[in-house]
Amino acid sequence: MARFKQSPYIFVQETGDRGLGVFARKAIPENLVFERVPVLIFPSKFLWHPEETSPLADYVFTWDDETVAIALGYGSLYNHSYRPNAIYEDWGRNFKHYKAIRNIAAGEEITINYNGDPDDAASVGFDVL
Repeated sequence: MARFKQSPYIFVQETGDRGLGVFARKAIPENLVFERVPVLIFPSKFLWHPEETSPLADYVFTWDDETVAIALGYGSLYNHSYRPNAIYEDWGRNFKHYKAIRNIAAGEEITINYNGDPDDAASVGFDVL
């Protein structure tokens, strides 16, 4: 059975231009898994309706053709970058973890590529700062 506790490496604060973001509380070395989170998986039809879209739609990962997932912990608060310093990986059926792909300095914002691959430059559906 998986057990989780809040990571000592990260905190959340306003970014100024992108809403909330996840930042390094202290230096995070390359390849360190600094956060593990459970995910809640549910049908995507609960987010997108013909009349309106749920505000939660901005915080979900596509899980498969008919479902989405919300990553708990700080998992759904990482901002996108085409030059990320971290990646997310599925860990079993109901978990994700976040790992540094280079050294991350204390105070630096931690970003991921929403496409899953750090080198994937495909559009993510919004303007990237």
